[in-house]
Amino acid sequence: MIETGQVYKHVFSFSQNDVEKFADVTGDKNPIHLDNAYAAQTVFKRPIMHGFLGGSIFSKVFGTLFPGEGTIYLKQSMAFVKPMFVDTEYEAVFTVREVIKEKNRAIIDTIINEISSGDATIKGEATVMNTREFV
Repeated sequence: MIETGQVYKHVFSFSQNDVEKFADVTGDKNPIHLDNAYAAQTVFKRPIMHGFLGGSIFSKVFGTLFPGEGTIYLKQSMAFVKPMFVDTEYEAVFTVREVIKEKNRAIIDTIINEISSGDATIKGEATVMNTREFV
């Protein structure tokens, strides 16, 4: 069951190996993600994760944890507001803004926060539907 105002939270982190696998799968081998020496010369001073790797946690949660099995993505907006780094704990926060019962859909605010600082790294909104029923 899913209701307006409901909040779901999920803690996660990614390793450098995860970043390398993502680079292999997507073909995005920008050295900012993979090369320590290159990244040291940038404003970030160290490699950053691919933004979409960080945002991929939304897909994992929607499809397996909340609302879970049977959930289908219809739309996702994402603003990458701060860089994300490997081996850092983050918390994805999902807040149900609206449930559209007659269409079996929900609009959910999606935010990723770095746990140690509390800073948001990704902010967005998803529209999802379920192949069964949300309510």
